[in-house]
Amino acid sequence: MNLADWQKRLQTFAAERDWEPFLNPKNLAMALTVESAELLECYQWLTPEQAMQPSPPQREAIADEMADVLMYLLQLSRVTGIDLESAMEAKLLKNAIKHPKP
Repeated sequence: MNLADWQKRLQTFAAERDWEPFLNPKNLAMALTVESAELLECYQWLTPEQAMQPSPPQREAIADEMADVLMYLLQLSRVTGIDLESAMEAKLLKNAIKHPKP
C-alpha cells in the first residue's frame, strides 16, 4: 500500500466534491473517532468467538468501517504533515522500550 498515492486519491476525491474547506485537523479527528465507534459497533454484543468469525455481511461492514478509519487517518496525516511511516517507526521503538521482551 502506497500511503502517498492514497492520500492524493483522497485529496482529489474531496476536491471534486468541494469538501476541502471541511478537511481540517479538528474535523478529521472527530470524523475518525466517529468511524472508530462505528467499527466498534460491528462487534457490539458479539462473543469473542463470534467476533473471530463474522458472517459475510458482518465482515463486509467491518471492512467498510476499517476503510473509513484508514481514509480519515490518511487525510489527517496529509493535512497535518505527519509522515505516518516515520510516526509508526518511532512509536514502535518507544513501545519496545516501554514494554521490553520478558
